Amino acid sequence: MCGRLSVLHDIISTMFNKNFIEELFKPQELYSKKALRTIYDRLAHASIMRLNQASMDKLYDLMTMALKYQVLLCPRPKDVLLVTFNHLDAIKGFIRDNPALVHLVDETSQQLIEAYGGLSAGEFQLIRQTLLTFFQDLHIRVSIFLKDKVQNSNGRFVLPVSGPVPWETEVPGLIRMFDHKGKEVKRTEFRHGGNYIAALKEGSFELYGDRVLKLGTNMYSANRPVETHTSGASKNLASQSQQSIAPNPLAKEELNFLAKLMGGMEIRKPSGPEPGFRLNLFTTDEEEEQAALTRPEELPHEVVNIQATQDQQRNQELARIMGEFEVTDQPRWSASKGDDLLAMMDEL
Repeated sequence: MCGRLSVLHDIISTMFNKNFIEELFKPQELYSKKALRTIYDRLAHASIMRLNQASMDKLYDLMTMALKYQVLLCPRPKDVLLVTFNHLDAIKGFIRDNPALVHLVDETSQQLIEAYGGLSAGEFQLIRQTLLTFFQDLHIRVSIFLKDKVQNSNGRFVLPVSGPVPWETEVPGLIRMFDHKGKEVKRTEFRHGGNYIAALKEGSFELYGDRVLKLGTNMYSANRPVETHTSGASKNLASQSQQSIAPNPLAKEELNFLAKLMGGMEIRKPSGPEPGFRLNLFTTDEEEEQAALTRPEELPHEVVNIQATQDQQRNQELARIMGEFEVTDQPRWSASKGDDLLAMMDEL
């Protein structure tokens, strides 16, 4: 039990390190899949726990599909923030006995409130659409989603036609028509075919409060196994480019799931001077080894050699043009974006 708490505390303290969080909050473009996957791997191994590549791939698949599911089913774009607060609330539940770590998470929550609390509905829609675009090519089948019928056999999620409608919206079924003066002149009812109800109240965007929305809470139970099945399209995508295997600790649902997985974690005999944990996300070691053998190999890097002409006049003109484009202040979100964050993690 103490070992499990130690693993959780190590990972969470790394994730919510002040310098790390400050770097994430800087205005910047979205990280590449490759950079985010690398950061995710570093976070998962920030403690004495170790996963082999097959288990890491499976954990990553579960995290990405859980996040995609939650963002896709948000009743309104602003609820993406409520999902994030649910993630943070769950993390605080894991570390309630460590006031210093709870304070770090609370500081992050406060930064979220200050940075995103005043955004318009259109700005939240842009954030939501950006996230969905990032995950749009991932259609990995998850056994829990399949059993609960929230995911089809092709890996695509099912949008519900029941439950509460978004806050400050009405249950569908009525069309109102207005004249040029804005006066209602006609009403027409229609059958919507669902089972909708009005939202009773809005979720709290404060540091502590009732979020109302259940998306972002732990969707995995400890008494049933979770399996992922990569679809044919996903396998092809993975074999085409290493870029396709890569997400993010920014989406913090992995902490919820990781903590549940640690409940069944085995303590193995240390192979070196320092004791450690080995986490296996498969039913048996043989299944894990088989999954590792079926992983797509990385494509070799292709090198393209370009030979420039030796025309002296053309070279001089090129040098003059390049001099005019001399960069004096490199932006934070350049092609090397992510390197600073990785270097920072090495120092933590």
